[in-house]
Amino acid sequence: MRSKITKLSKSLGEFFYDFRIKKLEPIFKKIKYFLTHNFIFRIEGNQISLFRFLKIKITNRRRESSIGYCFIFLWLIGFLIFTAYPLIYSFFLTFQKAFFNLQTGITSNAVGFSNFKNVLSDATLLPLFGNYIGKTILAVPIIIVFAILIAILINQPIRGKGLFRTIFFLPVVISTGPVLGELILQDATSLPSLSKSAATVSILNNLPVFIARPISLLFNSLLLTLWYAGIPILVFLAGLQKINKEIYEAASVDGASPWDTFWKITLPSIKPLITVNIIYVVVSMSLYVEAGGILDLAKLHMTNGTPDNLFWKGYGYAAAIAWVYFLMMALIMLLFIGLLSIRRRRRIR
Repeated sequence: MRSKITKLSKSLGEFFYDFRIKKLEPIFKKIKYFLTHNFIFRIEGNQISLFRFLKIKITNRRRESSIGYCFIFLWLIGFLIFTAYPLIYSFFLTFQKAFFNLQTGITSNAVGFSNFKNVLSDATLLPLFGNYIGKTILAVPIIIVFAILIAILINQPIRGKGLFRTIFFLPVVISTGPVLGELILQDATSLPSLSKSAATVSILNNLPVFIARPISLLFNSLLLTLWYAGIPILVFLAGLQKINKEIYEAASVDGASPWDTFWKITLPSIKPLITVNIIYVVVSMSLYVEAGGILDLAKLHMTNGTPDNLFWKGYGYAAAIAWVYFLMMALIMLLFIGLLSIRRRRRIR
């Protein structure tokens, strides 16, 4: 019985081998030859010809690059369809007066730069833009400093590091769900003892309105602001764990204090990560859709805009709000990154 099974498997193997060699391989060779030797695309030696007049020499570097592009080809298609096209189309809508109709879809008329002019002169939006800029400029340094301090504390030789990492990362998970909205409604994201203290009230009363308003908003949502430190803490912790411990040992032998080692070893080592975390924090804070905020108003203009509605101005106006908001976000990131780079240049000199 066993010998029969062996003979049967051997005969089947020989049959499939002969079938592949005699039948399939000639077909595959013809297909390969057609794909690499046609009017559009032709491979001749170490050279690729497109339409027989555009010739590209095949080098090892280009071969490796083509393999890399093959791996990210599907991602590139998804990026072009779901990111690049909507981005370009939204920028096109900023120069249009566009509304959505169930029968005809989006109908638009060119209006030039009037959407941007109306956005920059809107009495409802200007205070929101000012609050956003002031709050972000104040909150980002607080979040970065808080993340560095917590990362340094967790990096110490203590038990339960994984538990502490989970605790500080937990708000990131909570803030992505409906739990956050309920916590805001219950006023659980603020510190009343801080926002209503006599010192805070005195500071806010003696400052100009354009400075006092962002500070007041920051105090009223301080816990929510610090929740954005979850991922920066993990990033800084990973950077701290990559620092060679022998550098600290050599510094302690030379008589350096913990304060000296922080400024001379720790901070320069994690400085590239500060830039990454600044970008993450600014983007995360900007993408939060607050009730009555900038993004919420843009959504209302987009969803409630009709040609007969004078208050909600449609897709074009909403797109202009989003692009002005994006430019402010980019300028804030460039401001912080520029300050870091200027400081580096001064030290190099």
